[in-house]
Amino acid sequence: MYGTGAARPPIQRNSLREQIADALREEMMAGRLAAGRNFTVKEVAELYGVSATPAREAMVDLAAQGLLRAEHHRGFTVPAFTWLDFLEIFEARTLLTDSALRRLTAHPARGSGGYDWSRMPSLRRRADAASRASRAGQLDVLVGCDLRFWQEAAALLGNARVADYLGWLRVQAWMFAAPYLRQAADLGGVCWDRHGDLVDRIEARDIAGAHQVVNDYNLFTLELLARLAGEDVESVPVIGLLRTPVAGPEAAVPRPAAPAALPDEATRVPLPRSVPPGRFGRPVRPSGPVQGRPGPS
Repeated sequence: MYGTGAARPPIQRNSLREQIADALREEMMAGRLAAGRNFTVKEVAELYGVSATPAREAMVDLAAQGLLRAEHHRGFTVPAFTWLDFLEIFEARTLLTDSALRRLTAHPARGSGGYDWSRMPSLRRRADAASRASRAGQLDVLVGCDLRFWQEAAALLGNARVADYLGWLRVQAWMFAAPYLRQAADLGGVCWDRHGDLVDRIEARDIAGAHQVVNDYNLFTLELLARLAGEDVESVPVIGLLRTPVAGPEAAVPRPAAPAALPDEATRVPLPRSVPPGRFGRPVRPSGPVQGRPGPS
């Protein structure tokens, strides 16, 4: 199925549906299941040593999230993400993260009160694992470690929907990025590895500092992928936002005493254009084979 002939160990955990979905998701994030790859329920069931039912349920779940396309009588196909798709993904992720962190910077007392500080040891372990994988250039390991680190970090915001939505966007970003990264002869030191710096800022309750590290991460990611994809980074709408230094709480504008009559625009979470069954998901625009570029470019 993956062109290597290497057998995958059977999944032996209770929630087969979720575990198969997680395994397939990481295969796609790492670029081992490339865009355009078609496979059937029978193939996946045999690969992981399970029955057809949990395999089908896992693939239907991924299709509902826009991470697979169901093909009539042909099984499922990995979608292709273009540069324009990536820009939508990246802009949504940047604006949502920036909005959430600005609220915490302006109101640190209220924001820190919602933190679950018991998560910090786990966050530190995940940061160490992601940083090691990045410095070693181990893409297959990095995609999973990086996703779990940012899921844990987003959970500190105290909003499960925001955390889930950011995770969904990050999976798609990796699906776009991985084919380009796989072209590099040596990935050691190429990907971002400052996960530990962000944990340091969070532990110090330095929300503005954490915000700046996240902005630096987003800018690093954007510039790296624009260079690999041969695209113009200066045309990206949010580039100016990422290059603007983050102001601390003392520079924040005081909130009016009376609440506004309308909802605060900065707190609205941008939803996909269509939401199939499941928490989030938007079908990816169908795209045919792209000539002249490898992978989902």
